[in-house]
Amino acid sequence: MCHQQYDITFEDLNPTFLFSVQMVRHATEQPHSHDFIEIAMILDGEGEFFVEGEVFPVRKGDLVLLNPGMTHQSRRVDGKEPATEFYAAFTNIHFRNMEYNQIRFPKGTFRLHPREKTFLHLTRLAESMVMESCSAQPGRYFMLKAYLTQMILLLYREQTEERKPKAQGYIFESANKKYVVEQIVDYMDHHYSEKISLDQIAQNMYLSPFYISRIFKNEVGDTPINYLISLRMEKARDLLLEKKDCSIQEIAQCVGYDDAYHFSKLFKKHYGNSPSKYRAKKS
Repeated sequence: MCHQQYDITFEDLNPTFLFSVQMVRHATEQPHSHDFIEIAMILDGEGEFFVEGEVFPVRKGDLVLLNPGMTHQSRRVDGKEPATEFYAAFTNIHFRNMEYNQIRFPKGTFRLHPREKTFLHLTRLAESMVMESCSAQPGRYFMLKAYLTQMILLLYREQTEERKPKAQGYIFESANKKYVVEQIVDYMDHHYSEKISLDQIAQNMYLSPFYISRIFKNEVGDTPINYLISLRMEKARDLLLEKKDCSIQEIAQCVGYDDAYHFSKLFKKHYGNSPSKYRAKKS
């Protein structure tokens, strides 16, 4: 008989799933602690956490691991976009070389900033958990538990594996980034007259908006939205002179804007004159 090898636990990894929730932090909560483990992930915006007497800022991409008994508090920071937070709570877990119902990463850290690829995977798992929580499908608890188990293992692997030298793998990653950016630029060049959003592009490419914005700016030198605006303004400038019988509203619609006033403001900001004055000067 073949015996199952448990490399990181003494037996099956079998956490008890308690709950998962996504929320926007509009107000500071009261300091508190739990008798279970909680993973807090910042999906968007910025905030501040108080944990065991330490106060530190958090932003999109950060994660906080809260073991039982750790006093903590999520705080709203005035003047900042409120943080969108995801929480997953669970208990009954036992890793090798760790106390029961505790997760202790190297260096004793509870503040994590996963790699972009890992954070993207975690974000997808969080989205799946939120959707599953709202469903009434049979086996909902077991599906949530499966997502949670993946989330725990992703964090465990990243925090415990030896970091590879930076020189390894970067050529492939760079080439992959260039390909992604080229695809985005090509899409915008051909669809600038349509409704385009970063979320839509990200969803179509199975990537996060955060990741796309970062690599686009690194490769192009500007954000995807600013690139799209510049492209639309260039097309609008040409159309203003080529189609003199068209109204400003019609020109705006030709480059993807339903609101002529908003279009005119962007055009003036870009070229120093309103569309009508620009056309009159060039006529």
